[in-house]
Formats: sequence, structure tokens, C-alpha cells
Amino acid sequence: MIPLADRYGRRFPYLRLSITPACNFRCTYCLPHGYHAEPGKAGPLSLDEIARLLRGFAELGMQKLRITGGEPSVRRDLTDVLRTAAAAPGVTRLAMTTNGTLLSRRLGDWMDAGLNAINVSVDSLDRATFARVTGHDRLDDILHGVDMALAAGLPTKLNAVLLRGVNDRELPRWLDYLREHAVGLRFIELMQTGDNAAFFRDHHVRAGLLETGLQEAGWQPLPRAADAGPAREYRHPDYAGRIGIIAPYSKDFCAGCNRLRVTATGDLRLCLFGEFGIPLRSWLQRDDQLDELVRAIGGQIGRKEQGHFLHEGRTGITPHLASTGG
Repeated sequence: MIPLADRYGRRFPYLRLSITPACNFRCTYCLPHGYHAEPGKAGPLSLDEIARLLRGFAELGMQKLRITGGEPSVRRDLTDVLRTAAAAPGVTRLAMTTNGTLLSRRLGDWMDAGLNAINVSVDSLDRATFARVTGHDRLDDILHGVDMALAAGLPTKLNAVLLRGVNDRELPRWLDYLREHAVGLRFIELMQTGDNAAFFRDHHVRAGLLETGLQEAGWQPLPRAADAGPAREYRHPDYAGRIGIIAPYSKDFCAGCNRLRVTATGDLRLCLFGEFGIPLRSWLQRDDQLDELVRAIGGQIGRKEQGHFLHEGRTGITPHLASTGG
């Protein structure tokens, strides 16, 4: 095993793999008009291609894998994808990010296939606001699925994108929920992408403001795990749940970066907001290409920048988060 490290000393045990760009929601901050396939674009990686890709990353020290989309459950073979991913050597944490629309019906199958952590996007606990943000009145069913995941002992996190004038005043409702629910709640600062500039101007709110309020209310910071995502996590003795803050516009946000991304069609992205992708698919066609794949991945890590350029309004080649797997 040859652990990946860049020129800034950062290591990358964490891979986020998108398995489809498609999504069945119409979230205002991502796909407000729904998903539309691009004519002539290659389809997502097959199961065999995924297996070969993950073997390559395993050779480079991958320990944590997150399956993303789009919406992963749009793929009918999702359970097979999870089973394939769980079989990748060295993977100790197999997580998935989902909108939860199939959670209550497929949870058992996914866990049997090897899923051992889940993030569910829940941008509001108010039913009307949830429908306004996502385009779907599915909150009650999704929260039922979350309850099932907790009852099954599956480590569960909820993701909420902060939107000024929409859901940014819901902290009291969330705190009521966290008193009894042992979830990790992630408040995510809205990020500008290639096609949401006007929406970003209207709805961006600094996550740091919320973080300051939590600290003043007695929430204590937790140490960051080696394979953790970008959230700064807090706990409070009066609450069963925890709160994480993902603030991409904060100082030194990228200093602890430990993850790489691969798109649904097999392009390596060194940064969510990078200026280029590195096509890996040609090295995923045969089992005897493993060494070439490992060299291809390892040879690109030196091109990873020290940080993103969001402060300068540069969003790279990411038109929306579903295109890469945020």
C-alpha cells in the first residue's frame, strides 16, 4: 500500500464516489429545474468498473468510502454497488449520502450489503419549508426512515444547507429534535457553483455566525477524527445529538482536506471546485490494469491546490453539486 499524500503533507484516506449524476429532487440550491441528462454523455461506471476503481484506491490507502450522487438510490443496482464497495480491501467505513426517499423501504438491504453509516439530506424540519426547498412533500417519510436507521444502530447524520430567509432561523426546532435523536446534524454553508450565482447572492449566510451562537450556548468542540469530513463538530451534555458546521468560506477550511472525488463517469476530481478532471475510465476496463490505474492516480495528486478559490468567485468546472457528488 502506498498512501496518497500531496505536496502540502495532506493524506487522502477518504474517497467520495458518485454513482449517478441523476436526482429525483429539485432542490433550489442545486437542481431547481430537475435533472436533465446531457445528450451524448457517457453513462455511469458499471459494477465491474467500480470494483476496479476501488481496488486502485485501496492500493493507495483508502479506508473510508462515501457513495454519493446525484441521488444514489436512483440507480436500481445500488444494493449491488454497496456490496461491491464493501468488498473493497481496506475499507472500514462505507457511508452513503442520500435524500432518504427510499430509506424506509431499502434500509435493511443496504445494511445487509455492507453500509455502515448514512447521511440524509434534511434541509428543514418544517414540512412546508422542506417541500419548498426540495420540490417534494416527503419530510414525514424521510424522518421515519431516519428513525428506522437509528433504531437499527446505524450511525446517522443529517445534512441541512443553510439558506438565508428560508431555513436559517430553525435552530430552536433543530435543538428540540436533537434532545432526543442521537444524530449528527450538519449545517452546511451554501456554496456558489457555476449556475447558482444569483441564488447564492440572495441566500448565502455565513455558517460561522451559527457556530458562534452554539459556543455561546455551551456547545463544546470535539477533536477531529483522522478520516472525518470537513465539519467542525460540537456536543452538549443536554442533547443526544451533535452538531457539525461545514463552513467552506472560513479561514483554513482546506488545510485539513483528506478526500478525493470521482464522478459517476470516472473522472478524478482533486477538489470539488477544481478547474479540471482526470479521466480514469480507460484504466478500468480490465483487471490487469491495476498498476496503471494506481500510477495514474498517484501521478496526479501533485496537481492538487492548497485551497479552493471560492472567495474569488471561481467555482471551477462544477455547474451544480449533483454533477460531481458534493
